[in-house]
Amino acid sequence: MEKSSFLEEIEKSFKNNWDLPALTDYHGSTLHYKDVARRIAKLHILFNECGLKKGDKVAICGRNQANWGVVFFATLTYGAVAVPILHEFKSENIHHIVNHSEARILFVGDVVWESINERKMPNLEAIVITGDFNIVHCRRPSIYAARERLNELFGKKYPKNFRPEHIAYHHDEPEELAIINYTSGTTGFSKGVMLPYRSLYSNLLFAREVLPELCRGSNVVAMLPMAHMYGMAFEFIYEITEGCNVHFLTRVPTPKIIMDAFAEVKPKIIISVPLIIEKIYKKQLHPIIQKTSIKMLLKLPVIDQKIRKKILTSLNKVFGDNFIEIIIGGAAFNHEAEAFFRKIGFRYTVGYGMTECGPIITYEDWKYTPLYSCGKAAPRMEVKIDSSDPANIPGEILTRGPNVMLGYYRNEEATKDAFTEDGWMKTGDLAVMDANGYVYIKGRNKSMILGASGQNVYPEEIEAVINNMPYVGESLVVEQEGKLIALIVPDYDQTTAANIPDSGIARVMEDIRVKVNEELPTYAQIAAVKIFPEEFEKTPKRSIKRFMYQNA
Repeated sequence: MEKSSFLEEIEKSFKNNWDLPALTDYHGSTLHYKDVARRIAKLHILFNECGLKKGDKVAICGRNQANWGVVFFATLTYGAVAVPILHEFKSENIHHIVNHSEARILFVGDVVWESINERKMPNLEAIVITGDFNIVHCRRPSIYAARERLNELFGKKYPKNFRPEHIAYHHDEPEELAIINYTSGTTGFSKGVMLPYRSLYSNLLFAREVLPELCRGSNVVAMLPMAHMYGMAFEFIYEITEGCNVHFLTRVPTPKIIMDAFAEVKPKIIISVPLIIEKIYKKQLHPIIQKTSIKMLLKLPVIDQKIRKKILTSLNKVFGDNFIEIIIGGAAFNHEAEAFFRKIGFRYTVGYGMTECGPIITYEDWKYTPLYSCGKAAPRMEVKIDSSDPANIPGEILTRGPNVMLGYYRNEEATKDAFTEDGWMKTGDLAVMDANGYVYIKGRNKSMILGASGQNVYPEEIEAVINNMPYVGESLVVEQEGKLIALIVPDYDQTTAANIPDSGIARVMEDIRVKVNEELPTYAQIAAVKIFPEEFEKTPKRSIKRFMYQNA
């Protein structure tokens, strides 16, 4: 890796982009780089008054907003360790993570503050509201006093105004702990992933290498949670080092809010999870291309090209019509949607990673990646498949390189289980790899079902077929008493529009089961359907928490 450091890049960016806009709350105020630097300096004073030492932990739990970014960078540049916590976690989870991480200070959003109990986090020095940095709980009166006098203390420290030359941040070392990021728990309960500065820096270099077109003044919409490494690394950290303006949605990212933001902000790069792209495909494009007249026209060579071009032009406008590419990651992408987007020449690519790698493992530019692949090993990373025949027999993805975590915080057993004896990290995901190194994911190791005749059944592949059916919102395939059961959340918007009463939904789902089985091999047949009235509980990256529904 280059002879530099992660925090040097942050320091350089604040100095070089002093007067440019940095962090914007969508339809709210904007902080310029100089404003962010000034707020960081004030928080450093407050940290000092709280007795915070280098290596101490600072937890951040709240919805995406400009001050979330301020707190995050203030923590790292002070030499402390950031502990981002998803604001959607239940209060008991928040208490547990704060206590397990040994956090000394907790920054929270208003809504989170109302739901937590400070008495259950006895080791905190202070709890601070992220929006205005007001202290709502602390152990010593002197901390309240310091907050009240913060502007005065800041003025004394910088009597002739705060200028770029005053910035002098903590000097980080490659193996030094930067972040403890608690995993989202797709297959079990959260573990504290310890990410060192080399992981943050290697992911930053990766982004620069594959997206060199991003530049000073470029706009980006941050719609993924900053508490998750995917959004943090590629919607926030990279952009700040390049002098971009990050626009936080600050609210639940519904399709309408996202589309409005794209049209207004015109982002240069879009980082997304499959769910968002698939909803656009299913709601806006699928009904059009299923029309008999369109199906026929798509079979005529010249007209086919014109229709595809028209659809592509409309689709590009939906995303602001200014993006280099859309990078999709965090979960499996629906094959039907992916094939259609590829056919019309849509600029998207599917990457693969995990929190434990901060996050990137594989990637390829949209112009070169094969259909259904998640790319090949990212720069500085190695990937191999633990299989006797990696091209044909799925095996676990193993990886190593500077992106990989130090281990799990205060969990030596889980850390030991995560690595092979010769130092490869076990991802828990199953895939095959072709002769050119391109990876094709089959499913989670823990979710794979062993069929009655010994065949490997990958529920994700069956779910992709089910999810393409009309009237299906989402689905899960589980094994119960040796049979495959489909748990389905109906798309109630579609059933209502089609005048299907609630009493008729069970019959519709049974018809879907029959149609799905026509597309599946004998060993992967669905024996029954169970209807769920509400959507499944999700992780921060919008993957279903499978472990919660195994016995549903």
